[in-house]
Amino acid sequence: MRFKNLLGIGCAAFLTFYCAAATMAQGTIVPIICDIRPCRPPRPPIPRPIPLPNVLPVKSIKLDTKITGQVATTHVEQIFRNDTTHTLEGTYFFPIPDEASVVEFAIWEDGKKLVGEVRSREEARKIYDEIVRTQRDPGLLEYAGKNLLQASIFPIPPRSDKKLELTYTQVLKADSGTVAYRYPLGTGRNLWRGRSNTGTANVPQSFGTVSGKITITGDKELRNIYSPSHAIEVSKSGEKKATVSFETKDNDNDLQLFYGVSGDDLSASLMTYREPGKDGYFLLMLSPRDDISEREVVNKDVVFVLDTSGSMAETGKMEKARSALLFGIRTLRDGDRFNVINFAGEEHLMEKGLIKADAAGKKTGENFVEKLRPSGGTNINDTLIASLKQFDNSSRPKMLVFMTDGLPTVGETAEEKILANLAKEKNVDVRIFPFGFGYDVNTALLDKLGSDNGGISDYVQPKEDLEVKVSNFFSRVSSPVLSGLEIDLGMLKAETVYPRNLGDVFKGMQLVMIGRYKNDSDLKNAVFTVKGKAGKETRTFSYGNLDFPVRATENDFLPRLWATRRVGWLVEQIRLNGETKELKDEVVELGTRYGIVTPYTSYLATDGRFVSNRRDASGRVMLAPAKPAMRERSGGDAVRMSVQQNTMKENASVAVMDGTESERQVVVGRSAQNQFVGNRNFFYENDAWVDGLYRAGTKMHEVNVRYGSDEYYSLLKREPQLARYFALGEQVVVVWKDTVYRVTK
Repeated sequence: MRFKNLLGIGCAAFLTFYCAAATMAQGTIVPIICDIRPCRPPRPPIPRPIPLPNVLPVKSIKLDTKITGQVATTHVEQIFRNDTTHTLEGTYFFPIPDEASVVEFAIWEDGKKLVGEVRSREEARKIYDEIVRTQRDPGLLEYAGKNLLQASIFPIPPRSDKKLELTYTQVLKADSGTVAYRYPLGTGRNLWRGRSNTGTANVPQSFGTVSGKITITGDKELRNIYSPSHAIEVSKSGEKKATVSFETKDNDNDLQLFYGVSGDDLSASLMTYREPGKDGYFLLMLSPRDDISEREVVNKDVVFVLDTSGSMAETGKMEKARSALLFGIRTLRDGDRFNVINFAGEEHLMEKGLIKADAAGKKTGENFVEKLRPSGGTNINDTLIASLKQFDNSSRPKMLVFMTDGLPTVGETAEEKILANLAKEKNVDVRIFPFGFGYDVNTALLDKLGSDNGGISDYVQPKEDLEVKVSNFFSRVSSPVLSGLEIDLGMLKAETVYPRNLGDVFKGMQLVMIGRYKNDSDLKNAVFTVKGKAGKETRTFSYGNLDFPVRATENDFLPRLWATRRVGWLVEQIRLNGETKELKDEVVELGTRYGIVTPYTSYLATDGRFVSNRRDASGRVMLAPAKPAMRERSGGDAVRMSVQQNTMKENASVAVMDGTESERQVVVGRSAQNQFVGNRNFFYENDAWVDGLYRAGTKMHEVNVRYGSDEYYSLLKREPQLARYFALGEQVVVVWKDTVYRVTK
C-alpha cells in the first residue's frame, strides 16, 4: 500500500478524465481503475470508457468530538464502499477547519492501521493553483483559501470497504458569549462538476448514515446549546458537561453547533451576520440556569379543557386524550392550581374555581378524567368563556390548554363572533394553547386563539400519536421561571423581530429571538435589558459586551432563518386577515431569494421534490396559484398549512426538503433547478446559474468575465468570497456589492 498527504491552503486532486461531480467534499474519494497496470502517470491510454462511479459512495461517517473549554479534538471515522469489480486507486481530500492541526490520518488495510505523513502548506498551495487552471473545473474554486488534507490511496479492492480515520484539534472561536463549532460535511459539494466517464450526467455522491457525539466540558455552566443545521439531542451531566448526539441520512449541510458558557441566572448568547452595505441579522438566545430550585420555579394556574363530543370516540382518540390529560395533571407541582373542564353541547366543570395541585387535588382530577365519555355536539364559544372565569387576578402565570377535534356546532358557531366574545370577557392575562385533533377543526379559529393570546396552536394529525405530542407539551411548560418577558434592545436599531411576543421562560428551555438591525456603524459593547415576572416580583437582567458589527460573515445561515420566520408570520396574516398585494409580494420575494417553500413560490414536481418556480424575462417569478389551503378553514390541507406556518414562525432551525413530509418542511432542497450557496438561492436558467437577487433591467454596474481567463482569477483574488458562487459552474450570474458579475464560457 502507498499513500501520501498534503495539508495546506487549497486542494489537490487526481488528474484524469474520469473526474466527475460530487455533492459533498468531506471525505471524498475519486477513483480510477488499477486492475492490470500501475496507476501512476504516465500510463497507456484506455481505449474505451470503463463505467465507474463519480466518487466512491460513503457507507458511513462517525464523528466523535471532545470539547474542553474552547479546545476541540475531532475524531472522524469514514467508511467508503467500492462496489465495482475492479481494484481502484483513489484521491482522498478533506477540508480542514481554519487554525486546525492534524493529529493523525490513517488508512486501514487488512485489519492494520497505517499512519500517513503531512506535507507543507506551500506545496499544497502550488498543487491547488495548478489544478484550478488546468482542470477548468469551477467546483475546485470552493476550496480557495481553505486548508485541505489530501491523500492518494491504493489499493481499494473490489467489492470491499475502505476505512479512513482522521483526528485534528482546533481552538474554537467565541463571540458575544457564543462558542461555535463546525464540521465540514457540505463544504465543496460542487467539486468535480462535469460529465462522468460514461458520458452521462452527474450522479450525486451517495452516502449512508452520518452520526456523531460531541462531548462539551466547560469551566462554567453550559447554556443555549443549539444547531441550525441538524436535529440534535442534548444530554446534560451536571451544569458544566453536556453530550450532543445526532444521526441523519442525506443531509450534506455542514454540521454547525453553538453554545454559551455562563453562570448568570438568565444567560444570553448572541450571533450576528451582516454583508457590507446591507442590513444585519442577529440571533439572541436566553436560557435560565439548569439548577433552579423548586422554590425558584413560579407557581402557575392551569385550566385543562377537553372536547368530549361524539366524534372523540373515533379511532381511540378519547383514550389517548384521557392519557395525555392525566399526564398533564400529574406534572403539576404542589404549589400549582388547576381545574378540568370537559365540553360537548355544554361545558362540565370538575370544580367551581381552581383547586390546589396537591395529592388530594390531583386525585380529584384523575377521578374526573377517568369518568369522561364522548357524546353530543361541540360548543366552543360557551366553553371558552366559562374557562376564562376560572382565573382570578393573581400574579401567577395563567395557561388555558384547549383540546378539540371538531368544528363549533352548538351555540355560537361563527369564528369572528367567538373571538369577539372571548376578547370581551377576557380581563386577565391568560396564555391560550389550542390543540386540534384530526382534520375536522377550524384552523383559523384555533390559530387566532393562540396568536392573540400569547400561545400558539398545534395539531395532532391522524398518523401522529396524540398522547405523546400533548404530553410533550405538558412537560415543556411544567416549570415556569419568568412570565411576561419584555426586552429593551437599547441603542440597537432592530426591526421585524420574532417571535412578536416573547411569552414565558421555562426551566430547561431556551428562548430564541431573531431579527434585523440597521445601525450605521459598529455597535460595540451594546447593552440591553430583559424584564420578567417571577410571581409577584419583577426581575430585571442587564447584558453588555455584545457586538453588532457592520460586517460579520461567519453565520450566513441567519438571513435564511430570519426569512423563514418572517414568511411564517406573513402567511398567517394572509390566512387570517386576507391577501393583500403587499403581503403576497413580500412572501414571493423572500421565498424566491432564500429558497423557502411558500404557497406562491414553489410547486411539487413529479419526482416528489419541491423546486422553485421559473422566472420571466424581467427576472420576476412566474407565480403558481396560491394553494387552496390558504383560503380553507378546515380539512387536511388547512391543518397542514397551519402546521407549516407555525413551524416557520416558532422553530429555531430550518428543515431541508426531503420529499417525505413536505407539509412540515419549509426549505427548498438543492436540485437540478436550484442550488443554495451561502445565503443565496440560484436558479438554473438558459444554461447558467442565476442569483435569486438578480433582476433583468435593473440599473446596476455589470462586469462580464470569461471563465478561466486571467481576469477571472484576478477577480477572485480581489473578491475571494465570490469563489463559492463561481464554483457553481462555467456560467454564473451573481450580485455582489451592488455589482452584477456575469461569468461566461
